[in-house]
Amino acid sequence: MKPFGVRLRDAMGRHGPVCVGIDPHPQLLRAWELTEDVEGLKRFADACVDAFAGRVALVKPQVAFFECYGSGGVVVLEDTIAALREADTLVVADAKRGDIGSTMAAYAQAWLTDGPLGSDALTVSPYLGFGSLAPALELAAANNRGLFVLAATSNPEGAQVQLARAAEGRSVAQTMVDEAASRNAGAEFGSVGVVVGATLTQAPDLSNLNGPILMPGVGAQGGGADSIRALVPAQSLGAVVPNVSREVLGEGPSVAALRTRVTQLADEFAFLQS
Repeated sequence: MKPFGVRLRDAMGRHGPVCVGIDPHPQLLRAWELTEDVEGLKRFADACVDAFAGRVALVKPQVAFFECYGSGGVVVLEDTIAALREADTLVVADAKRGDIGSTMAAYAQAWLTDGPLGSDALTVSPYLGFGSLAPALELAAANNRGLFVLAATSNPEGAQVQLARAAEGRSVAQTMVDEAASRNAGAEFGSVGVVVGATLTQAPDLSNLNGPILMPGVGAQGGGADSIRALVPAQSLGAVVPNVSREVLGEGPSVAALRTRVTQLADEFAFLQS
């Protein structure tokens, strides 16, 4: 298996750069006229698999919306991840795990191996120190999986930590990007990506990352082509993976309508690959 970064770049070349989220929150279940239980969750997830498998570069299930249904919800998540990956569709589990030592190693084992929750990549939080991610970084590299490190998120509370500056003047967010870049040095296209909100007014310098830039906040939250261009250097636009969720999922439950919206968005963001 090729490294995650290379596989993602290849998938973006085939399908366009868009990452589609699977976020079965209660409002969407109701909008799709589904029950707010494991059966409704399963029907939602199955429709998303039918709509997105083999058609998008990356799919991002939001783990919390499955976990809230207990063990039954986790089974649905396992089945969803397996079905997407069997269809040769890359999956990033949006679990935002972050801890230290053996606990971080256990999270990595859960998400970055061939176990029941095994995914192609995992979102992680570095705010116990980037070094705390070492077990996940090591296992991801060994298994040709990837990580997306939270760097500059668009929630207003994030600025309190992420824009704080160290003695040399570098922001915490920039430190996280630079740490990720150091793991990608020498790679064809690195497997340690970062998460940068598309609705920010400023972003860290991403020019040396040599890895994917996952940008949530596109579509319903207000981000789009103009905001991406304003935040990302021109030479790095090809690494941007716009993340859309509500913008697509609002078209359901029709699988045909979901597919149509994905195709439209792939066309809209084709400039990233030019």
